[in-house]
Amino acid sequence: MTSVRETARRVLREESEAVARAAELLGDGLERAVDLILARSGRVVTAGVGKSGAIAKKIAGTLASTGTPAFFLHPAEAPHGDFGMLTDDDTLLALSYSGATAEILSLLPYCAARGVPVIAFTGVEDSPLARHAAAVLNCHVLHEADPHDLAPTTSTLVSLALGDALAIALMERRQFRKEDFAQFHPGGSLGRRLALVKDIMRTGDGNPIVSVDDPVIDVLLVMTRCRSAGVASVVDSQGKLVGLFTDGDLRRRLSCDPDVLSKRARDVMNAHPTAIAEDRVATEGLRLMRQHKWDNLPVIDSDGRPVGMLDVQDLLDTRIVEGAMEGAGVGEDPRAPSL
Repeated sequence: MTSVRETARRVLREESEAVARAAELLGDGLERAVDLILARSGRVVTAGVGKSGAIAKKIAGTLASTGTPAFFLHPAEAPHGDFGMLTDDDTLLALSYSGATAEILSLLPYCAARGVPVIAFTGVEDSPLARHAAAVLNCHVLHEADPHDLAPTTSTLVSLALGDALAIALMERRQFRKEDFAQFHPGGSLGRRLALVKDIMRTGDGNPIVSVDDPVIDVLLVMTRCRSAGVASVVDSQGKLVGLFTDGDLRRRLSCDPDVLSKRARDVMNAHPTAIAEDRVATEGLRLMRQHKWDNLPVIDSDGRPVGMLDVQDLLDTRIVEGAMEGAGVGEDPRAPSL
């Protein structure tokens, strides 16, 4: 009798070999499937029964989160009103290893009547499902992982892997970016990790902006009125960021220049501030702030104009990284070159 570890190793080896074999069997069916989906304005509707149904649901979820709208349609429910979920602009992705599952085959006449193309995931290329499909992805395996070659194991894994291959191929063809991915994952750690600076930065009163020619006393009044965290962006006559004024700068100047309140912003500001673009991921801003022990980071648009202020407290409140800025210095100002 084999040990549990030996059995597990055998299963993992056999299933990994089956996925590798599927890659070798891959013909032009995947390309046809991608072209079919991209040529249509509707959604991808996945369908399967039993274990294939579970895989079909997962494929629909992967497609939807990577830029291809998709949902799962239960084949047994379709003839009882759920056919209304399938529109003329959609594409049906049907999973049946045998290619002869009755519930799946019952969908084909409706699809033919409505002009809905069918993409088949099947292990039998001359099956009824394959013969009626516009594109076929070969899910054939030599045997299942169980000792009786009965339980859907290796075959479902291959179907799942081919579904991932289809989703990623579509993702690349759509030029789907990580910023797009973040919009579909606003919750959880993944969404927080992919959140954009513009979604978290402070604007309005949270982003005080002053001119280089403003008297220091006026700058302080603006910062007080805006209730900022002791920082203001300094702009030139064209509205572009040229400096950063912090209360730390002011304290340092007061110790050696009692007349500092009569000076201009340009005389006190840090003239080489680091800034971050509004369309960058927030974790990039967090990395900079953590590296230099800053509490604030100005945010600029494509023209170099300050449009917001990134504050470490907001990053912690949104749990971008739990406690990542613990111990960061307070009141320090950016000194590195601009991004």
